[in-house]
Formats: sequence, structure tokens, C-alpha cells
Amino acid sequence: MAMNKERPNVKRKLFSGIAAVALVAVSGLTPAAADAAKPGQSMTHIKTLPGITKVLESAGVILYAQGGATSGVIGDSIAADAGQVVIHAPITGTKSGVAHTGSNIVFFNTANDKSLVLRNPVIDLAAGTITATIPQADNAAVAVLTITNGADLKAKVTNDRKAKLRTTAYVGAALSLSPGVAATVASVLGLPAGALPDGLALATADVTLYSKLKK
Repeated sequence: MAMNKERPNVKRKLFSGIAAVALVAVSGLTPAAADAAKPGQSMTHIKTLPGITKVLESAGVILYAQGGATSGVIGDSIAADAGQVVIHAPITGTKSGVAHTGSNIVFFNTANDKSLVLRNPVIDLAAGTITATIPQADNAAVAVLTITNGADLKAKVTNDRKAKLRTTAYVGAALSLSPGVAATVASVLGLPAGALPDGLALATADVTLYSKLKK
């Protein structure tokens, strides 16, 4: 029986659209509330650059969060010129970097159901890197993202003595895929070599840390 050659592409487009809608439905986020933080909850907010989701989607790849992290879509869709994905990952510790234990960021190839998972990402502000465990790479801990403007990031500290709460915020960290990571992502997802640019500027991140204010 003859097969319609365009059908797999149509299926992929439909799947991407359904996945984008599912992200919003599961996370409960809307464009107006996408950046809202829970009071007292230390959190990292990652927002892809406008149009990056379109670049990924054109290669058949969607980006989302799982585990403790939540994600949503800003804009009409992930295929829109200004489309963005926003990820909220609860911070679980700060002893050895800003840890997000239990949170995963997933790159998923809708054409072949292959995925690459960035598990338990840790932000090292001093080194300017984000490291995560990749199950598809023998559970190796890999520096997957580089903070390209780390030298310019300054902590903004706000003390609320009434609430006995100290807020330390780092705003606007610029995140790019670390050297060689784009090739790893493409290989694991079964994409053609060079499908993703090396050092791709991917997102920005805001880190908000809450702590008890001493008297």
C-alpha cells in the first residue's frame, strides 16, 4: 500500500502542537502569570530566547520540564517567531552550587521519540556553568550550559525585617550550550550532524534565593 510521504511531517507538526498545548495545560501557566514566583520558595526561572523554540521545533525538537520543575509556553505557540518556553525549577540546596534535585529539562525529538534529559541541574555562579547528569550519556555529569555574562552578574539583596526574610536575586544570566553539547544533543536525538549550532544562545535565567533574616 502506497504511503503519503508528507504524512510523517504532518504527524510531527501535530505532535509538536499538542505538546505545546499540553505544557500550558499541565503547568497552568499563562503569559501574564508565567514569571510569578511562590513567596518564600527559592526558585530558578529559565526563559528561552524568543524564536529558539521555533529553531528547535523546525528540527523536530521540543523542550519541556519534568519532575519538580514546571514549564509553560509564552506566545502563540512554540513555532511562533516570538515563542518561548519558561521553566520554573525549585532550588533544593546551595552548599555545592545552586541545586535543583528532582528537576529535569528534556529535549524530545517528536519524529523518533528519542529524548535527552538534563537531570538535577546545578548552577555554579562562580564558574559560570550549569552541570547536569545525562542518563543517555552513561549518567555522566556534564557542563551543559555556560553563563556567558557571569562576570557582570551582581547579587541584589533585599531584607524584609517584618517577614524576617532575606531575598538574594541574580537576574538575567545569559545561557548558551557549552562547547560540544549541541553535537551531543543532536547525536542522542538522532538529528543530522550540525542540526544545532555549537554554542547556541539558548535562554536567560533568574535565580531567587530566600533565607531567614537574622536579628
